[in-house]
Amino acid sequence: MYQKSNDANIEELVRANGITMVCLKAEWCGPCRVYSPIIKEFSVENEDISVVMLDVDESKGFAAKHGIRSVPTTILFKNGQLITKIPGLIPKQKLQYYIDNLK
Repeated sequence: MYQKSNDANIEELVRANGITMVCLKAEWCGPCRVYSPIIKEFSVENEDISVVMLDVDESKGFAAKHGIRSVPTTILFKNGQLITKIPGLIPKQKLQYYIDNLK
């Protein structure tokens, strides 16, 4: 399931059971504009996980809490626990590798 979020409800989404992938981006970021369609396609292919897109300019609290210094950055959570942070533009196959290892 793909959805956009902000500081108001991101913590609730992350605490949910199962796998949650949070993709942090910014509108002004060129690589983020390339990454966004990849993430949307990935979410369609992996409907059993939550995929959340978060704009760091609108959600500075979450970004600061997790020490995000560059975008795009992908953070993986499982059952509310932070598993890993992956900076940069990631190919869909590598994302799938990470998710498959969490299932």
